[in-house]
Amino acid sequence: MFGKLTAEQIEQVLQNQLLGHLACHADDQTYLVPISYAYENNSLYVHSEDGMKIKMMRKNPKVCVQVDERQDMSNWRSVIGWGKFSEITNEEERKKALQLLVNRQLPILSSSTTHLGSNWPFSSNDETVIPGIVFKITLDKKTGRFEENKVSPQFAG
Repeated sequence: MFGKLTAEQIEQVLQNQLLGHLACHADDQTYLVPISYAYENNSLYVHSEDGMKIKMMRKNPKVCVQVDERQDMSNWRSVIGWGKFSEITNEEERKKALQLLVNRQLPILSSSTTHLGSNWPFSSNDETVIPGIVFKITLDKKTGRFEENKVSPQFAG
């Protein structure tokens, strides 16, 4: 069965996931990249190095994001959102965004066998010295679809 997600289900997908895809467009070129994010108050918060996506979004802040949950090929939920890029340069806002990312991602990444090491971008106690770009995507429009099958596909082999 295929269908549309409710507004509440769309919010659940965005809240529950850490990874998505970000599409941006500038100078007659479209660029699609995976991102890790934290979601709060209708915005996705992201930490990134300076590069092609940042340069493109500075030229054209209108973007599209895609996030999904997949159990298997016949059971999934997908959300598409359209919004606007804004770089976070205010020190207090940047600190809050980085802390949001740490709180959301660290429990998933850290375990008794995982050592994040000095390369982990959020290892500093002083968020003002963490390099990179912090930005948010504020969503203007969201839509979602799903497929649900009680019986998962069986493959011979």
